[in-house]
Amino acid sequence: MKKQLALLFFLVTTFYSYSQEYEVTGKVIDETTKEPLEASTIYAETIKDSTMVSYTISDQTGSFILDLNSAQKKLNLYIIYNGYSPVKKTITLDKKIIALGEIALALQAEQLEGVSVVGERIPITIKKDTLEFNADSFKTRPDANVEDVLKKLPGVEVDTDGNITVNGKEVNKVLVNGQVFFSDDPKVATKSLPKEIIDKIQISDTKSKTQEFTGDEGDGENKTINITIKKDKNKGYMGRASLGYGTDERYQVNGLLNYFKNKERISFIASSNNINNAGFSFDDVYDMVGNTRGGYSTLTDNGLINSYGRGITTSSTVGASYANAEKDAYELSANYFFAYSDSYNDQKTSRENLLPEGSFFTNSESRFDGSTNSNSGSANLEFDIDETLRISLDPSLNVTRTNSMDTSMTNSTDVDGELSNSNETQTLDDGLQRSFSNSLNIIKKLDTVGKFVRVTFSNNNSKNENESNFQSTREVFGDDPTLESVNQFTETDNRTDSYQVGVSYRQPLGNQFFLDFGYDYEDKKQRNENDVLDFNENTLAYDDFNDDLSTNFEFSNTQQRPSFGIRRDGEKWRWRVGADYALTDIDNQDYLHEGTFERSYENLLLSASSSYRFSQNSRFRVNYRTNIDVPSVGQLQPVINISNPLNIRQGNPDLDVSKTHRLSLNFNNFNWRERTGVFLYAGGEIQDDKVVSVTTTDENLLRTTTYTNVNGNYNTYLGFGYSKQIKKDTTYTIKLNFRPNMSYSKDVSFSNGQELTSKQFSITPRISTTFNYLELIEIEPGYDISYNNTKYNIDRLDDVEFISHTATFRTTTYWPENVVWGNDINYNYNGNVSDEFDKDALFWNMSLGYQFFKKKATFKVLAYDLLNQNNNVRRTTGADYIQDYQSTVLTQYFMASLSFKFDQFGGKPGPGGGRGGRHIRM
Repeated sequence: MKKQLALLFFLVTTFYSYSQEYEVTGKVIDETTKEPLEASTIYAETIKDSTMVSYTISDQTGSFILDLNSAQKKLNLYIIYNGYSPVKKTITLDKKIIALGEIALALQAEQLEGVSVVGERIPITIKKDTLEFNADSFKTRPDANVEDVLKKLPGVEVDTDGNITVNGKEVNKVLVNGQVFFSDDPKVATKSLPKEIIDKIQISDTKSKTQEFTGDEGDGENKTINITIKKDKNKGYMGRASLGYGTDERYQVNGLLNYFKNKERISFIASSNNINNAGFSFDDVYDMVGNTRGGYSTLTDNGLINSYGRGITTSSTVGASYANAEKDAYELSANYFFAYSDSYNDQKTSRENLLPEGSFFTNSESRFDGSTNSNSGSANLEFDIDETLRISLDPSLNVTRTNSMDTSMTNSTDVDGELSNSNETQTLDDGLQRSFSNSLNIIKKLDTVGKFVRVTFSNNNSKNENESNFQSTREVFGDDPTLESVNQFTETDNRTDSYQVGVSYRQPLGNQFFLDFGYDYEDKKQRNENDVLDFNENTLAYDDFNDDLSTNFEFSNTQQRPSFGIRRDGEKWRWRVGADYALTDIDNQDYLHEGTFERSYENLLLSASSSYRFSQNSRFRVNYRTNIDVPSVGQLQPVINISNPLNIRQGNPDLDVSKTHRLSLNFNNFNWRERTGVFLYAGGEIQDDKVVSVTTTDENLLRTTTYTNVNGNYNTYLGFGYSKQIKKDTTYTIKLNFRPNMSYSKDVSFSNGQELTSKQFSITPRISTTFNYLELIEIEPGYDISYNNTKYNIDRLDDVEFISHTATFRTTTYWPENVVWGNDINYNYNGNVSDEFDKDALFWNMSLGYQFFKKKATFKVLAYDLLNQNNNVRRTTGADYIQDYQSTVLTQYFMASLSFKFDQFGGKPGPGGGRGGRHIRM
C-alpha cells in the first residue's frame, strides 16, 4: 500500500512539474463569404495516441480561445464546423499565447473517408438546437455507465437520485437510438447501459409528435437525451444480474437482458425486493439502498413497479419490451409488465387547526396494510405512409387488483388540552380497476413551407369495482356526550369514459409567419353507483340500505374549444400569440337524491410565448397562458356526505370555474471556454374564482364543510443557477453549483365563516460540488438552508417561522484497483417540528465492493442507515393548519450482494471478456 501511495504521489508531482498552461486563439470564417462561423468546434489531441487535451466552441464572431494544460511539445489541433471540410493543424507549444489568426473553412463537397474518421472524434458539435457529445472524448473509469458519462459533460448535472438537468432544465426523456428504452423513466437507460457501447449523446429540447414531424422547436421547458449505439456494438446482447440478502430478511434480486440488432431491440426485466427499490438499477455502489429519504420511487405508469400505499413495500416485477424502426417507414415499441406488491405503514400525525377564535388539535395514529397486482401493456406505433403523411397510435391497457386494510384512531382536543371527541375506524377494501386509453394522431404536410393539417382522436375508459367494509365509533365528550357506531358494507361501481377529437391547420404567411387554426371537442362522462348497506342487528346481515350515504348519478362534462394563433419562426426570434374560446357544459343527473343540476361556462383563454436566441449558447424565453379548472362533482353536488363523521361535506352547485393566469421567464447561457453556466427563472400565477373549502367547527370540534369561489390567491417564484466546471487535463475535474431560489404566495380561505389569509415566504440557497481525481475518487458535498415564514391576517394567530437544514456528503473511491467504496451521508434538521418528534437525523449508507472476473462481477457488502437514525419526520403547513407526521420507513440493515455483467457484441465478448470490435482512430 505504501508503495502504491508513493507511486501515485510521484506521478502527480511529475505531472505538475512538467505540464504548463497555454492559450490558443483564432477566428473561424467561411472561405468564400468571409462570414464568421459561430459554434465551430476546436479541440486538441496528443499526436502519439490521439488523447483529447482540451476543446472549446467559437462565439458569435467566430473567435475562440482554447486553454491548454499539457506537458507535450506538439499537439494536433482540429477546427470543425458542420457541413464544412475540417482543418487540421499541428501546433508547437513554445509560447504562452499561440495566435492562429483567421482560419478559413471550405464547404464540404463530398464526404471523404478520412473526414469521417476525424468526425467521429469531435468532442462536441452544435447542430441548430441539438448538442452532440462524443462519449469516447470524456474520460471515465473503464466500467462506467451512461450516468457516469453525463456527469462529465459541461452543463449537465446528475443528482444523488439519478435525476438529470441540463443548464437548469429537467431531462424528462432518455432515448436509445431514437426510441424509448423500456420505460419513460430516464434512469433505466442511464444506470444500466455501459459507456463502452455508447457513440454519441445528443441533447435537445423535448418535442411533441407534431413538432418532431414538422420540424418545429420544442417549448424549451424540458430536455431529451438521445443515446446512439456504436455501429460495431449495435448487434449483440447485454445483460445484468444481481442478488443480495441481508439482516432482517432484507433481499433484492433483479435481472435485465437486452438484445440489439441495429434498430431492433428485445428486452426482458425481472426484479423482486423488500427494500423499496425500483429494481432496475445496476450501479456498483448504491443500487441496493432503497430510498434514502424515506419515500418510494415508483414507475407505476409503465408497470415496472407497483406500490400501494406508503411505508415498506415488497414488490416483484417481470416484463418484456420490443422496439424496431425503419427509416421513413415505421417506428414501433411495445411492452408488457406484471407487477405485485404488498406494503404496510404505521403513521402518527399531530395537527394544529387554526381558527379565528382559537386553535384546536388533532392527533391520530393509523395503520395501513395493502397488496396489489397488475397486468399492463402499452405500445407506440408510428408509420410514415410517405414523406408527407405520418400516422401514430398509442394504446395502453391496465388491469389492477387491490386489497387493503386501513385502521385509524383520532382524538381532538381544545387549546387547553381537554378531549373533545374521538373516532376509531377500520376499512377493508377489495377492488378491481381496469383502464384502456388510446390516441390516434394523423399529420399531413400540404407543402414544403410549413402548411399542414392534423387530426387527433383519443379515448380514456376506466372502470372501478370495489367492495368495502367500514366500521367506525365516534364519541363526543363534554356537557352532552354522545356515542355513535357505524358498521357498513359498500359496493362501488364507477365508470369514466372520455373521448376527444381535434383538428388543427397551419397556413404559412411568407417564410417566417404562420397562422394556426384549431378545434377540439371533448366529452367526458362519469357514472357513479355506490350502494351503502348498514348492518342489521335483527337479521345479522348487511341488508339495510342507507339512502343518505348511497349515490347513483351520472356527471357529464362537455367542452368545445376553437382556437386561433399567429406565430413567427425566425432564426433567432420566435414568438406566438393565441386565443382559445372554451365552451363548457356540465350536467349531473342524480337518480337517488335531489342533486340534479346543469351549468354552462364560457371563457376566453389567452396565451403567448416568445424566445430569443442571443447566440448558440444563450437564450431567453417568456411564456404566458391561462387555464380553467372545472369543479369536481364532489364540490358541485349538493348532497350531504357523512362518510367521515368528524367532517361532514356538502357540495355547492353554484360554483364557477377557476381560471389561472401563469407567467414564466427563463434565461440560460453557457460559456464553453469558461465551462460556466448561468440560468435565471422567474414566474408566478394568479387564480381567479379559486374553489376553496368553507369549514365551520362547532363546540364539540365537529366540522362541516362546503365550497365557494374566492379571488386574491397568487404565488410567485424566483431562482438563479450558476455552474462552473474546472478541469485540469485528465488529472481532476471540479463541478460547482449554486442554486438559490425563493417563493412568495398568498392563500385566501375561510375558517369558521371568517376569511383567513395567509402569506408565505421561503428562501432556499443551495450549494453543491463534485470533485473527481484521476477517476480514483469522487466527492460530492452539498448543503441547503431553507427559511420559511407564514403570516396570518388574524392577530390572534401567531406567525409560523422556522429554518430547516439539509447537508449531504457522498464519496466514491475506485482505489486500490478493483475495490469500490461508497459513502452516502444525509443530515436533516427541522427547527420547528413539535417536541413529540425528533428534529434532526443523520442518515448514512456505506458500501464496500470488490470487482473480479475482469470487472464483470462485483461482490459487495452494504450497510443501510449505519447510525440507525432514519425517522421520516416531516412538517407541512396550509392556510389553516400546521401538521407534523412520522411514518414507517426502512431502518438499519446490512446486505451482501453479488452482481454480474455479461455482454457480447458483433459476435465477440464485450468489455472485460475480450473487446468486441475495437474502435480505430486516425
